[in-house]
Amino acid sequence: MHPFSYVAVDNEPAAIDGAAAGGRYVAGGTTLIDLMREEVEQPQRLIDINGLPLRAVRLQDDALVIGALARMSDVAAHPAVLGSQPLIAEALIEGASPQIRNMASIGGNLLQRVRCPYFRTLDAPCNKRTPGSGCSAIDGVNTGHALFGTSAHCVATHPSDLAVALVALDATVALRGPAGERRISVEDLYRLPGETPHLEHALERGELIVEVHVPHGRYGRRARYLKVRDRASYEFAVVSVAAALYLSGGIVRAARLAAGGVGTRPWRFRVSEEALVGQSPGQPAWEAAAGLAIAGARPLSGNAFKVELLRRTIIRALEMAASGPEGGV
Repeated sequence: MHPFSYVAVDNEPAAIDGAAAGGRYVAGGTTLIDLMREEVEQPQRLIDINGLPLRAVRLQDDALVIGALARMSDVAAHPAVLGSQPLIAEALIEGASPQIRNMASIGGNLLQRVRCPYFRTLDAPCNKRTPGSGCSAIDGVNTGHALFGTSAHCVATHPSDLAVALVALDATVALRGPAGERRISVEDLYRLPGETPHLEHALERGELIVEVHVPHGRYGRRARYLKVRDRASYEFAVVSVAAALYLSGGIVRAARLAAGGVGTRPWRFRVSEEALVGQSPGQPAWEAAAGLAIAGARPLSGNAFKVELLRRTIIRALEMAASGPEGGV
């Protein structure tokens, strides 16, 4: 591990100033410290932000608000989350082992780096690690890689389970930085790789995620997260789907559908959502939506199996979501 300096801060201005000067935020450290040990990342200065008052979880009139430093385990068990947005709790529980959930923060989970093995192999070309060096996965082992949002420079999947659920729920993140405060959607937090895959998110230099806002929707208990992985214990998604439905009068009135393990960022299927509206809930509607979702897939040499797996996972997730109470709450 390369030498670095460390400072713990207890106020946002000090944290933001330090990051704007080139420091890196650290909270749970479940991703960054691993990457530092492997010398994939070599920050010169770490800014410990655990002293900031950003752990609260609360209900507002229009949204569930989650502090960026709240731990995954605390959020998953919080009565406000379980009562208003159980999809989030389900994604958090599926997203990590109990030990990691106890350490990892919500903001850190959203900003975790990709799990492509070439990214972590220093002698393999990787445009995320060394811009312009090439992408080893395109012609290499790519069974775990993306079907959507890929480019000639990167095909790695986004790793966060939580982000998939938040994209499906139209969540936003509140950011603070040298230029003040702003809010963007969780979906817009992530960049497509394009020609600059090393630029993974839309944060400006020094910006800090302070809160996640999840609007009160019409889905409630009619929302499920289904994750398919290589083993039953903690593992990243091969394919995952967050499905949320609002049913009234025996008809789908609104739907949300997003997937993980298949896109270079959490991937939302708007065409499928629109096709579900006005349909009677059931196998024909689920199969039609799943067929539309996979239409734009671009499989690689080793991951074509994900196309059919995604189709089936969408159908099953919609079945599970539809089994909740009428009205979705």
